[in-house]
Amino acid sequence: MNIRRVRFDHPDAVKLNDEVQAEYHLRYGDGGDATVLAPEDFDPPRGVFLIAYDERDRPVATGGWRSQDHNDEGNEDGDAELKRMFVIEAMRGRGLARRILAALEEDARAAGRVRMVLETGTKQPEAIALYTSSGYEPCAKFGYYRHYEESLCYAKHL
Repeated sequence: MNIRRVRFDHPDAVKLNDEVQAEYHLRYGDGGDATVLAPEDFDPPRGVFLIAYDERDRPVATGGWRSQDHNDEGNEDGDAELKRMFVIEAMRGRGLARRILAALEEDARAAGRVRMVLETGTKQPEAIALYTSSGYEPCAKFGYYRHYEESLCYAKHL
């Protein structure tokens, strides 16, 4: 597996983002994640976006983080917000999400971020299991979906 840094507007990132949006729609019936993201949100040193490629150079998994500081959506100074963690269905169960998560945590730590935060939902039990088994704990809700009952937020000190 080859994990590469790319821009969020890279064609492979766009393709996988479309796939994750379709999955969100299937699970929640709401058209996908409405959180506004811009490619520059993930530009180093204020973020990064990663894609894992298989042995045939096909994009199979993604994840990114973007800097967040104290704001009116509930973030705190020094936050790194995890976004667009996704593994295509055919590659699930192989530890790819865990590898990308570890790489993102290390990158955010190296960039001086002090806490990784994420928002997921009640209809994503695989994500909840990954994060809780990786040391994430429930935290105060933040972000676009902070007022939604199905929203769950987690944090881990880096």
